[in-house]
Amino acid sequence: MTDHCFSATDIDAMEPRYRANLVNSVSGFKSASVVGTSQGRSYLENLAIVSSVVHVGAHPPLIGMVMRPHTVVRDTLHNIKTTGCYTLNQVHCDWTKQAHQTSARYPTEVSEFQATGLTPWYSKAFDAPFVNESPLKLAMKVESILPITANNTEFVIGRIHQVWINKEKISEQGQVDLSELGIACISGLDTYHKPERVARFAYAKP
Repeated sequence: MTDHCFSATDIDAMEPRYRANLVNSVSGFKSASVVGTSQGRSYLENLAIVSSVVHVGAHPPLIGMVMRPHTVVRDTLHNIKTTGCYTLNQVHCDWTKQAHQTSARYPTEVSEFQATGLTPWYSKAFDAPFVNESPLKLAMKVESILPITANNTEFVIGRIHQVWINKEKISEQGQVDLSELGIACISGLDTYHKPERVARFAYAKP
């Protein structure tokens, strides 16, 4: 075997940007979602891409995401804590550039929707903005926010309140066909991919 071993000491000694790229890459492919928030319906709308969204449970339907340390102003987390609601919008392969641009540090009064050309849309029964272009939109309400003391991040757990999707893209068993929806995924900090289905297997038993 010719693989090289990087020890914990090696990783700690790496140049910070190199280390960030490496550690973000070795976790594998990640989901690409943009979080929609506001400080009031249509007021100070905010949009931010995240790649840390994970399934927490199906009953109740819970989804979690890691929010970064508070070394700079974090409008998204502030809005989530203030209003208790937000949206998760899966990124389509056609607008990965606009989605990535939402990671720029715009002033609070600048809407990432306007800055990137993405379109805000509101459900009558929900106050946080969705991304109209997204093929899979989730309305989320905060269930709990857990501090992660190891690196001063926070794990936001939300309960799904609404799911907006083309029903034809859901199988008879309830599985969403993400590849048919054209949803992108992320590797590292800034590389986007178009995933393709390799196989689907029956429930595994011994």
